[in-house]
Amino acid sequence: MPLKQTFGFLGAGRMATALAGGMVQAGLVKGRQLVASDVVARTSKAFTKATGGKALKSNREVLRKADVVIIAVKPHQVMHLLSTLSSEAKSHHLFISIAAGVTLEQLEEVLGGKVRVIRVMPNTPALVGSGASALFAPPSITEAQCDTAESILRAVGITVWLTNEDQIDTVTALSGSGPAYFFYLMEAMEATACKLGLTPKMARLLTLETAIGAARLALESSEDLSS
Repeated sequence: MPLKQTFGFLGAGRMATALAGGMVQAGLVKGRQLVASDVVARTSKAFTKATGGKALKSNREVLRKADVVIIAVKPHQVMHLLSTLSSEAKSHHLFISIAAGVTLEQLEEVLGGKVRVIRVMPNTPALVGSGASALFAPPSITEAQCDTAESILRAVGITVWLTNEDQIDTVTALSGSGPAYFFYLMEAMEATACKLGLTPKMARLLTLETAIGAARLALESSEDLSS
C-alpha cells in the first residue's frame, strides 16, 4: 500500500539511497515524497539521480519538510547532528535511526523527548535488495508508525521485530557484521581453489554460486542447520 508521508534522510549515502530507492521501486512512494541532505554535494546528487528525490541544502530543511526522518549518518555523528536540530523536532515527527550503538534513551534525550523514535539495525545486503533488518519500538510508538517503519525496511529485504532493545547488540553482531564473515570465508575458498589449479574466474563463480545455493537450501529446508 502506498505511503502518504514525506520521508526525509539525514545523510544521503549508500544506505539512505538504498532505502529510498527500494521504497520507490516497491511502489510505496513517489520520488517527490523523498528529501535528503548531505554535506557532500556529489552524494546528494547521486541520491537524487537514483531515487528521484530532492536534495535540500540543510538538515533543518529536511525536518521542516518531512513527516518521517531517517537518521542515516555515521553513528559517531548522530548526537552532534541531532543536538543542532532539536528545535526543529516536532511531535508529529517519527524518527527512524539506523545508527548502531546509539540507544533510544540517547536519541530521545538529545531530541528533547518531543518525538517518537524507532531503532533499526539493517545490513549491507540491503544495498542489493537482500537485507535483513531488525526493528525495535518503545511502547509510545503506534501500530501505524510500526507499519510505516516495517514497510521501509521490507522494501530492501526481510524484517524482524525485537522485544528488547538490548537484542539490537546481538543483531549487530549477527546480521550486521555477519556479511563480512561470509566474505572472508568466500575469499579463502576462492584463493584456495586458485592455488589448487582453478582459474580466478572459475574459482569466483563456483564460490559465489555455492554460497547462494547453500543459503537457498537452508531457506527451503525445515531442518536445523546442523542436520
